[in-house]
Amino acid sequence: MTKLLEQAFAAAARLSAEDQDAFARALLSDLASEGTIDERLASTAGSLEQLAEEALTEYRSGRTEPLDPERL
Repeated sequence: MTKLLEQAFAAAARLSAEDQDAFARALLSDLASEGTIDERLASTAGSLEQLAEEALTEYRSGRTEPLDPERL
């Protein structure tokens, strides 16, 4: 097991039993889904790249504003 995975499980172990079960179900579901993580990420790379370009264009043209957590 990698150190990062150990850290993730250690963090999950500090959750409530209910949240641990929810985390486990989500993880098992993700692992059982078709394709590897790399394949799934590759299939969305074009969309993510397009969204990033749009965000940069808006930022560069001054159409963005600082995030105010109080207004979320």
